Amino acid sequence: MSAGRGPAPTRQNLLGLVRRLERVAKGTGLLRRKREALAAELFRLARPATDLRVAIANRAATAYPALLSLLAEAGYGDARALGWPGRELRAELRSTQVWGMAVSEILRRPPVRRTLGARGTAPGVGPVAHDAAAAFEELTDLLLDAANRETLLRRLGEALARTSRQVNTLERSVGPTLERHLAGIRRALDEREREERFRLQRATAGAAFRGHDAGRPPP
Repeated sequence: MSAGRGPAPTRQNLLGLVRRLERVAKGTGLLRRKREALAAELFRLARPATDLRVAIANRAATAYPALLSLLAEAGYGDARALGWPGRELRAELRSTQVWGMAVSEILRRPPVRRTLGARGTAPGVGPVAHDAAAAFEELTDLLLDAANRETLLRRLGEALARTSRQVNTLERSVGPTLERHLAGIRRALDEREREERFRLQRATAGAAFRGHDAGRPPP
């Protein structure tokens, strides 16, 4: 294939382009169906994810003011001391495949929200500290609940965008280019066939004329 001019006008290249166009059409159809399935799955998950995001925003809207109230009452140093000792939360993760994409999901985890006694807060700590702790524990629970769905949504969105780019490339670039090359080869072959037929007609007519002249008596 020469640069900028397309493949040479041969029947072998013609058949090769026809096969490539068939593969492109088949691949485009498969990618369209994949894109539709990805979009349907994305929309199915979008509504619950939106509701969970609203719940997170609402809880954050109460958690941070509660923290500000605690800081105003106890100061940064005392508020920080209320969080001691820290605790470790262990979650069990699993790697899985969704539409050919590697996705990690949380299988099991301990609840973040604790009772007043489970926090082990020193006596004399006021309700502002408990309200702030409860609000952030609930916020953390919501964030962990959203982690699986948000990860899946992000990967589905990436796959949908990638599939859409592939479909657009096949439909707007690869397919039209192959069709132009195919049309050019067909025109060249048709023109070559007409020239060959014309030369054959001329050769046949010339042979008939010479044969007719050979049959005439000399003057």
